[in-house]
Amino acid sequence: MIVYFEDIVIGEKSLLGSHLFTREEIIAFATQWDPQPFHVDEQAGRASIFGSLCASGWNTGAVAMRLIVDARKAFEDERRARGETTPPLGMSPGMRNMRWPVPTRPGDELTYFSELLDKRETKRAEWGLVHLRTTGVNQRNELAISFESWVFVARRGA
Repeated sequence: MIVYFEDIVIGEKSLLGSHLFTREEIIAFATQWDPQPFHVDEQAGRASIFGSLCASGWNTGAVAMRLIVDARKAFEDERRARGETTPPLGMSPGMRNMRWPVPTRPGDELTYFSELLDKRETKRAEWGLVHLRTTGVNQRNELAISFESWVFVARRGA
């Protein structure tokens, strides 16, 4: 988990958690947010290029974001329980390279990770900028989602 900018180790990889995608969840999410036929109807999914019902990429991305938030909260709770301070997390200036190399199907369990790719100084003395890659792999160890993001991270003593 991200701590102060000075403490960040490039290449460090964190487990965010896992999520099992059910038929019901896939259809419910897609019905509300991405009603493509292959996301909401099993027969249409079988007739599609995917060959079955599959989760919306936005569904797999939303799960990644939920796990990121949950992991951050657990990290902060652990630090507070030990009497340690929790550095503030700044805003994210964006993301890029979002990919879904293989479809996520009902019964697939994705395990999500976050890897620290780079960090750089900024003109603001109180913040550094961190570059991360988030990935999700299924139970067959196939990459199902990946994206890169940036976040401003507090500097120690700033």
